[in-house]
Amino acid sequence: MVALALGCEIQNLNYPYRKNYYYPDMPKNFQISQYDQAGAVPFAVKGKVSIRSANKDVAITRIQMEEDPGKLYYLGTIDSSPYTLVDYNRAGIGLLEIVTEPTLESPQEARLFLQKLRSILEHLGVSDGGLEGAMRCDANVSIAGGRRVEVKNISSFKEVERALGFEISRQRSLLAKGIRVPMETRHWDDIRRVTVSLRTKEEEHDYRYFPEADLVPISMSKEYILAVKAMMPELPDARRDRLMKQYNLPEYNASVLTRDKGLADFFEKSVQIYNRPKEVSNWVMTDLQRWLREEDVEIGESKVTSDMLVEMLSLIDNGTISGKIAKSVLREMVKTGKKPREIIHEQSLLRIDSVDQIETVVEEVFRDSPQAVEDALTDEKTVNFLVGQVMRHTERKADPEMTNRLVRRKLAQLCQKT
Repeated sequence: MVALALGCEIQNLNYPYRKNYYYPDMPKNFQISQYDQAGAVPFAVKGKVSIRSANKDVAITRIQMEEDPGKLYYLGTIDSSPYTLVDYNRAGIGLLEIVTEPTLESPQEARLFLQKLRSILEHLGVSDGGLEGAMRCDANVSIAGGRRVEVKNISSFKEVERALGFEISRQRSLLAKGIRVPMETRHWDDIRRVTVSLRTKEEEHDYRYFPEADLVPISMSKEYILAVKAMMPELPDARRDRLMKQYNLPEYNASVLTRDKGLADFFEKSVQIYNRPKEVSNWVMTDLQRWLREEDVEIGESKVTSDMLVEMLSLIDNGTISGKIAKSVLREMVKTGKKPREIIHEQSLLRIDSVDQIETVVEEVFRDSPQAVEDALTDEKTVNFLVGQVMRHTERKADPEMTNRLVRRKLAQLCQKT
């Protein structure tokens, strides 16, 4: 499914290969992988991932299957830890390695590519990108005048951008000093935000590839491939176009939503019970996303449901709370999982729409700001200042339209007296 989604050529017959070198995180000390030299082929080659926001197609070299090694743990940093701990739980589990051509030209492009790739994998249902270690990145960096450096096992999109930014700066600094960049493998230390040398880079012959004698060749018939193709779900690009057409969303909104399958699912479920797509999309892709990032949780892990968001939007519609108060309510929803009405009751956030209450505050603001009142008789900006003062005094609970109207009415009365 991944190969079909990326437009790759799928090989009808391919062979597992054994890759040999010292593996502290593989008990049998070799890795079953695939090979793309000496007549051998991985199961899929060529293909592309289109990044619309960067106006770029990232070419795929190959997709291969291999074993996952275990996970290494260090006490403190990798170069100061007195020993290394190995978690073998995932060693030997199958993984998919997707290799790109060297067409990415900046850390930002790398991040956009990985976000798009994750969205494709999640829409296919073959990977949960929210799980730790479900998706990892090895990034190769080379600058003219130096050799290729591989930065291993970067664990997040944010860290990929940081790691590549650091490595590019490091290599440029070496070249500027006349020092040749060696071919090596480096580790990204996300605490110190630096790369650390692990080993000089192996050449092809160092791995001593040979066919895995204990496994049979893998055969995929055309009939099987067609059967898989018939099961393919809607992919991000097609979903983006459908959201634009079905819900009349701007391209930007639809693109942001489909970047994360969970976010797009949340949006569509919300629209089913609150048929204002543009309004829902704006709340989901701005405020909801911001508070989720602040809490460092994915939408699928959040306690906020579509029903809760719709309840909050309905409270804005019926005048119970203002849009500004709703922003703080949503933040509390993300942090605690409490329902909107519960938060509003606990924090006394009901909107003030009583003329008498607002008029009392207007009188107070006019009494405390005589010069501003005088200026407001001829200056529109100062009118807005007075409205803002009333809103501040009521902790933004006053109805904005009513506040504006009462401030202007009070100024009109003063004009008539003068």
